[in-house]
Amino acid sequence: MAINENESTSTTVTSSPSDSQNLDLVHHNHPLYIHPSDTHGDVLISIQLRGSKHYSLWSRSMKIVLHGKNKLGFMLGTCRKELYDVSLHELWDRYNAIVLAWIMNTVAPNLMSIVIYASNAHNIWEDLRERFDKVNASRSFYLHKEIAKLTQNLLIVSEYFSKLRELQDEYEALAPPPSCGCPDSKQHTEHYKLQKLYQFLTGLNDSFNNAKDQIFMIRPLSNVNQAYAMMVNVERQRRNNTALSIGIGILQH
Repeated sequence: MAINENESTSTTVTSSPSDSQNLDLVHHNHPLYIHPSDTHGDVLISIQLRGSKHYSLWSRSMKIVLHGKNKLGFMLGTCRKELYDVSLHELWDRYNAIVLAWIMNTVAPNLMSIVIYASNAHNIWEDLRERFDKVNASRSFYLHKEIAKLTQNLLIVSEYFSKLRELQDEYEALAPPPSCGCPDSKQHTEHYKLQKLYQFLTGLNDSFNNAKDQIFMIRPLSNVNQAYAMMVNVERQRRNNTALSIGIGILQH
């Protein structure tokens, strides 16, 4: 699901005669509908915004959750108060306050005052973006460097793979591949998948060289998840063989 700051979302709704006629027509698909489970105390995501380091993950996570709640427009400014009939303004104020509370619940204490004194969710979203989103280039460079130098060493395969995926996922969030569906976009996606596979195999210990060679003999070439599953299986077989050898040695003595 591609979500960006400039896209038009389903939360953009203009006022209509029905808005002024009856508030009951604010049904569950309406951006101003307040679900009983939507409360000020909700903590929507586990990531806390403390500064520029985790801004991209925080903002991406918030957009995904709010998109699912049909409230992303409050953040992106596509669900503005003036778009609705005056009879719905109080309802807009109530939900704007809830969204502000959701932001407040996911930022560090030193950023709390920024949210408290904001007039609407869109303003605070833009304020935080202007403060912390300017370091994307340096953060992307840092992630690229960390991905390139990450190796397995003493980690088990699952731990190494998790660390690599975490870095790659954040990097992709900062520099997402094109998603237009055109041939160039599909080619870029395939190339990026291949790079992920190469990086995973490159960082594995040399003891997996034989297993790596087997992967390169498969046609079509395995993706990184399939390669990961194969390496975990190789690692598991080694542990079982080691345990068996130890057991036999003990019995022999």
